Amino acid sequence: MTAPPPHPRPVRIHSLTDAEAACAAAADLGVPLLLVSAPGAAASAGAGWFGAVVARAAARHPSVAITAVLDCADRPGDALAALSAGIATVLFTGRADVAERLADIAAQRGARLLTWLPAAFDLRGVRAPRRACRDWLGGQDDGHVTE
Repeated sequence: MTAPPPHPRPVRIHSLTDAEAACAAAADLGVPLLLVSAPGAAASAGAGWFGAVVARAAARHPSVAITAVLDCADRPGDALAALSAGIATVLFTGRADVAERLADIAAQRGARLLTWLPAAFDLRGVRAPRRACRDWLGGQDDGHVTE
């Protein structure tokens, strides 16, 4: 339930442009990609938006193995809505007892519930996102990292 996907350098996205830049960089490097939504994005942007952004970016970069995580913050209703919308991996940072119940529901749906992630490279405000992602994913940059 709590172990994040194996890729240690997640990329935090805020738009389709961000997702496509991260996917292009991962394709350039031939590495898997862990995309993470903005904090609490399940409440503000929604699962439908996130799913559509990831699907479109993935379609343009089919060679990239993408794990996409929708951040639901500490809101169990948002986590349930994301799971119902077909989001395969959600991040929930609320109470442990609630996380256990959500993890069981996620498992029943063939999804995963995470309770933490490694620090992510945040693309908000980055001027050359593809190059920045390439540097980050290649282990050459630790700028714009957020918890």
